Amino acid sequence: MDKLHAQPVHRFFHSFCIRPNVSFENQSEGEVVVLVLRAHPVTQIPWILNVVILFILLFVANLVFAGSLGGMQVFFLNLFLIIFILSYAWLNILVYVFNVGILTNEKVVDIDFSAVIYKETTEARLDKVEDVSSKAAGYFASLFNFGDVFVQTAGTEANLEFAKVPRPSEVVNFINELTEAL
Repeated sequence: MDKLHAQPVHRFFHSFCIRPNVSFENQSEGEVVVLVLRAHPVTQIPWILNVVILFILLFVANLVFAGSLGGMQVFFLNLFLIIFILSYAWLNILVYVFNVGILTNEKVVDIDFSAVIYKETTEARLDKVEDVSSKAAGYFASLFNFGDVFVQTAGTEANLEFAKVPRPSEVVNFINELTEAL
């Protein structure tokens, strides 16, 4: 199957998108996006559970301490804690949405967003790719078919890593087919 002309497919809540209709800031003329990757959605469960547990703890704390604190104290304490919990959830959503791996017909791009004000973009041309490997470690990684993909490049260019992406062996096949087509 020709990866450049495959039908558009979006899987796993848009964490594995084949031929999406997207563009990015350093895209050159005639460059076609073949694959867009994000972390597998199942890897987001821990922080989602943390948010749920924090809201439950807030509710229980309101029941326990409601009689010993004044109305305004309870209001401002709840306001502060709700803002804290929602900020934690929002930052995790941003990290999930903006940590993206992009594979085009010319290069591999890794965009890492680690805080609101910090973004790191790493690119490697496909003709500089020396080796591509994947690693899926653990029970959940095997069960849900996600893992890490490592792209090693020639010379002084940076190596790229796509963390916890769905179907890592298929990602390796995509990259290998595109590098062989050059």
